[in-house]
Amino acid sequence: MPVTPLRLLAFDTSTERLSAAVAADGRLFQRCGPGGAQSSTTLIPLFDSLLQEAGLAYADLDAVVFGRGPGSFTGLRTACAAAQGIAYGARSARHPRGLPVLPLDTLAAVAEEARAATGALRVVATLDARMDEVYLQPLRWDDARSAWQADDAVRLYRPEDIAVPPGWTLAGNALAAYGERIAAPAEAVYVLPGAPALLRLAPALIAAGGLVPAAEALPLYVRDKVAKTTDERAAERAAADRA
Repeated sequence: MPVTPLRLLAFDTSTERLSAAVAADGRLFQRCGPGGAQSSTTLIPLFDSLLQEAGLAYADLDAVVFGRGPGSFTGLRTACAAAQGIAYGARSARHPRGLPVLPLDTLAAVAEEARAATGALRVVATLDARMDEVYLQPLRWDDARSAWQADDAVRLYRPEDIAVPPGWTLAGNALAAYGERIAAPAEAVYVLPGAPALLRLAPALIAAGGLVPAAEALPLYVRDKVAKTTDERAAERAAADRA
């Protein structure tokens, strides 16, 4: 018996670019706009426009997919609030407690964008973390699971400390942000996490039990103190170097 395609709304606001898309009945509808703090004023109207184009209401969706981080703190809080609000607001006979949500790692979306652009299967995924640091995670494509598998947790690196092993591709926006401070890799691609990448990864993760209630639409910050200043972090690095 054929499987009915999922109807999904996906979005990412973790970077300077807002990316949103709806997948419905084998079709894809997508939009881009300003991300980060600016996305809070444009997100819902953009969703409304996408769903209208797809001929859907929020209650027709099967789930909401969003980039949970790491990334811009304001962007991640916006994403979680929007995901929860949509999920709770779309209660229906089919989903009496609201839509389920799928929080998806932004660095996995970076790796997926790199795979789509270059065919890379081993990716050092990065995003500029500001404060002179980079979010980084090595990821390998698992074809059997149709998913990216992490070799390590997401960590913060100074640009000078980034090393890309032979045969791996550096992906994301770290190289564009820090240039010559990063040792030049053999393969590199500039990509940002996007809603189409989230939608490509979502079906396998949903099949594996990744959906959660709206209350669990939570951000992945990585930094243990969001409000640390640049001076505080510089002092920590200086102390580590002296040690």
